[in-house]
Amino acid sequence: MVSIITPVHNSGKFIEECIQSVKLQTYIDWEHILVDDCSTDNSVKIIEEYAQKDSRIKLHCLAVNSGAGTTRNKAIELAKGNYIAFLDSDDTWYPKKLQLQLNFMIANDYYFSFTSYDKMDELGNNLNSIVKSKRFVDYHSALYKNPIGCLTVMYDVKYFGKQYMPSIRKRQDYALWLKLLKKSDAYGLNEVLATYRIGSESISSNKFKLLKYEWQIYREVEGLSFFKSAFYTVSAIILKLKSYF
Repeated sequence: MVSIITPVHNSGKFIEECIQSVKLQTYIDWEHILVDDCSTDNSVKIIEEYAQKDSRIKLHCLAVNSGAGTTRNKAIELAKGNYIAFLDSDDTWYPKKLQLQLNFMIANDYYFSFTSYDKMDELGNNLNSIVKSKRFVDYHSALYKNPIGCLTVMYDVKYFGKQYMPSIRKRQDYALWLKLLKKSDAYGLNEVLATYRIGSESISSNKFKLLKYEWQIYREVEGLSFFKSAFYTVSAIILKLKSYF
């Protein structure tokens, strides 16, 4: 079984589309764990309606607003699957995502995988922009740049055990990938199997705003020296600048 981890906070505009993309999966042995982080809109009501009709859809509500990292970690704690996958509440999957990715992992004895994905705007319009997956990623190469889209990741719980995200405000997913990469390389399936929504107010819509959080990962989570942290941060700036030209 695959446990699908979805943090939710005021996601009423998009959550139905997210859940539908899971329900349409050709692979049916999954549980969708949605943890609500004190939403004030109709997110919980929508999820409850789906959960009443499909026992694989499970809702848990936090008592205190805690942020995406804590919300994801609660879902991981509740997960019962052999594999853990991630899907944020405003993103979607293609119908064969789970089936193709699981086959890819099992056939090749991979424990950590990711795929290519495309992008849409806040209204759901396709932006004709594809992020292609690399063939594989190791720990050293990932320090230069996070090449792994959270909405495409799947890891083997039997191999890694349940692995949680650190308690930092942003880029918790990147920090988790680095932790996993210390034990196994990640392997990319170069097929578009997910769609990432770029929100107009999302911090992810401005790559340079993320740099301070990457610095925090280098220094506080990975424990790298000041000079190594500075080196990788400057390298990240250069790579981001290149993407604009």
